[in-house]
Amino acid sequence: MKTLIVYAHPEPKSLNSSLKDLAVSTLQTAGHEVRVSDLYAMNWKAVVDAADYGPEASSPLKVALDSGRAFDAGTLTPDVLAEQEKLLWADTIIFQFPLWWYTMPAILKGWVDRVFTYHFAYGVGEHSDTRYGERFGEGTLAGRKALLSVTAGGPESHYAARGINGPIDDLLFPIHHGILYYPGIEVLPPFVLYGTDRMTGEDYPDVAKAWEQRLLTLESTEPIAFRRQNFGDYEIPSLHLKEGLEPTGRTGFGLHVRG
Repeated sequence: MKTLIVYAHPEPKSLNSSLKDLAVSTLQTAGHEVRVSDLYAMNWKAVVDAADYGPEASSPLKVALDSGRAFDAGTLTPDVLAEQEKLLWADTIIFQFPLWWYTMPAILKGWVDRVFTYHFAYGVGEHSDTRYGERFGEGTLAGRKALLSVTAGGPESHYAARGINGPIDDLLFPIHHGILYYPGIEVLPPFVLYGTDRMTGEDYPDVAKAWEQRLLTLESTEPIAFRRQNFGDYEIPSLHLKEGLEPTGRTGFGLHVRG
């Protein structure tokens, strides 16, 4: 297994850093190849601008079209090209980050904004009366799996079905479905640690044991059963889920999960 770890936390002594290091050592000991993109250590540029696209940048800037032209021409900046190469190299991607304001840190969102360019992560495939591009189960990154390893400061009850923060599956749906599944990556159930603001060193051995177990079972873990776009579940071009396919009473994000 070839694993890319995309890590986003500014503190080298943090729990997130320990989880990242444990992932590296566990996977390498098990015989897997590992690469790490430590975004803070890399001083990752988190904002998209015309400099990303060099001579392909238009005026006014058109981010989608310009990023696609730069990708096609091979003129994306070296840092972006390097991350795209890592994604193509990997068969598994682990994202290690804290949940800040109900989502990923800005530096990680900036990584997505810059690396997932047009013609690389989206805007590919046939558009016709029966297909709406290669996305949501198809695409450039199909055949890969991804896992979110997330730390949350609040207790687990706050992220339960009736919790005030909303169900964790709902909070992570835009990342799971909208960022990862969109270009074809199969998404594994997340590894979430709750109450981490109150965690002590005495708690870490149990956390480490649970994390090691998840890491060593990545290859046998079933992905979230998101519906594939072009395989009959959705009307095209409206992309509405066809009537009657959802389990009784299911609404919202859950409509897009089979079974």
